[in-house]
Amino acid sequence: MKYQWLLFDADGTLFDYDRAEAHALSESFAQIGYPFEEKYLSEYRHINGSLWQAFEQGGINQNRLKVERFELLCQAFGLTLNPTLLSQLYLENLACGTFLIDGAEETLKALINHYNLAIITNGLKDVQRPRIASSSIHSYFPVIVISEEVGAAKPDKKIFDIAFQRMGDPQREEVLIIGDSLTSDIAGALNYGIDSCWFNPGRQQRPVGLNIRYEIDALNDLIGLLNVS
Repeated sequence: MKYQWLLFDADGTLFDYDRAEAHALSESFAQIGYPFEEKYLSEYRHINGSLWQAFEQGGINQNRLKVERFELLCQAFGLTLNPTLLSQLYLENLACGTFLIDGAEETLKALINHYNLAIITNGLKDVQRPRIASSSIHSYFPVIVISEEVGAAKPDKKIFDIAFQRMGDPQREEVLIIGDSLTSDIAGALNYGIDSCWFNPGRQQRPVGLNIRYEIDALNDLIGLLNVS
């Protein structure tokens, strides 16, 4: 195919963020010595999702986001916990969550001999750097672009400018982004004029009128899609 670079999202695409998130939150409560309840996780996910959407739209910075999500969680349940401490413990535990999406390593092994691979993520540097470094897939990615480090986040064109510079300035038609988020990965691809592959394991309905080049519901579908034997 025409692509020279495959630009992967991290959380929810390569890494099993839901699993890492649940483990990090319950472990943080345990370290504080406070009983953990499943309702905390569901509320945290709701709060965190809303704040990350606000971040993508420029409504909050990442430093504030780190703590505010735990302030709101404590407020929701009347928890007498220190949100700053909870945030610190959570990020430390999340950085250890190297759980991969099913088929991730197998897929990357098949692709690495045919394509250049890179990661572009809106995650936090203190989470992403150690997690990627200690994962079994770290050696596949010579280029890793983290929003907190570069001062821009998907879908902003600025983060793609930086990624392309680090990739050696390929032509836009030579790059395919693979990601699970319509609002950051797919919207970012549309804004920047590159092809996108929506990783949609939940088989959500595709939004009407959104120009998505490819769609997969399992990562190893990329092997056939990209004609790798």
